[in-house]
Amino acid sequence: MPAPSATQHRTALFPWGTHRRYNAYVDYLREKYGNRVQKVSVDAGFTCPNRDGTKAWGGCTYCNNVSFVPPYCNPGMSISEQVAAGVEYLSRRYKADQFIVYFQAYTNTYAPLDHLKRLYEEALAHPQVIGLSIGTRPDCVDEAKIAYLESLAREYYITIEYGLESIYNDSLERLNRAQTFEEWEAAVHMTAGRGIHICSHIILGLPGESQEQMLQEAEVISRYPIDYLKIHHLHVVKKTILAAEYKRHPFPLLGYREYIDLVVRFLERLRPDIKIQRLVGETHPRHLIGPIWGVRADVVQRDIEKELARRDTFQGKLYLETHTNGEIS
Repeated sequence: MPAPSATQHRTALFPWGTHRRYNAYVDYLREKYGNRVQKVSVDAGFTCPNRDGTKAWGGCTYCNNVSFVPPYCNPGMSISEQVAAGVEYLSRRYKADQFIVYFQAYTNTYAPLDHLKRLYEEALAHPQVIGLSIGTRPDCVDEAKIAYLESLAREYYITIEYGLESIYNDSLERLNRAQTFEEWEAAVHMTAGRGIHICSHIILGLPGESQEQMLQEAEVISRYPIDYLKIHHLHVVKKTILAAEYKRHPFPLLGYREYIDLVVRFLERLRPDIKIQRLVGETHPRHLIGPIWGVRADVVQRDIEKELARRDTFQGKLYLETHTNGEIS
């Protein structure tokens, strides 16, 4: 009998059960629900505590929501209207028939609980919506809000996305996050084990961070009970504080091949059951100052997958060697 191919061996070995060399969120959703599930972004008109003076002014130095919010997402419309417009648009474009409403812009738990309940339940009222994904800061949740999301999670698919960006407090201070790694840690522990899916974000290429520091982040994040991760590279976007800083004192930005190499090495160190929602960020060229790679996000993703294959490596390879002698129980 011939030996199994490398692809067959990987499919048998890896718990995510696909041919991919990383644990892709899109594959997880398709397997869980049997077909394509699409996120519908909404803008509920929130702000952030580092914008309104509660903790700081001006917001995160890199942030310009206009650069990534889709055109159907309009805070002048009700949540119901935004959901309906998004479902119609994404149904045509992707042939999806199940949707997760993504509260994306700014900090989407930064309001009294009664107000949050009205917004979330309005979004869940659409017949094709199966759940929510709520982007927020770890310093903007409390026990009452998490208990409410826990109650929703008994019936719906509920994800809370905690922006982390960096495990290093000096980097967070430089970004004007006005939050700490310890606050992220506390929010994750408050949320874990309650039926709520936990996602987090990390930005690679922040000024002052070495590649070894960035790789260390994969090892640290793997110690915490998160389900999903979004990996971004640092963008310098027009009309941001970071853009003004970059103009005054340019700092190194990640090159294309440099980023691919970094992500591959990051994935090797990451716990293998963490599902990857995103391997790279994307900003419309009209908003982007740098880095200018000249390729779309899907091309970056394919090149990362090619590099994983070229090196015959995969998500969690080094993690498993360190923690389980290379075996998955």
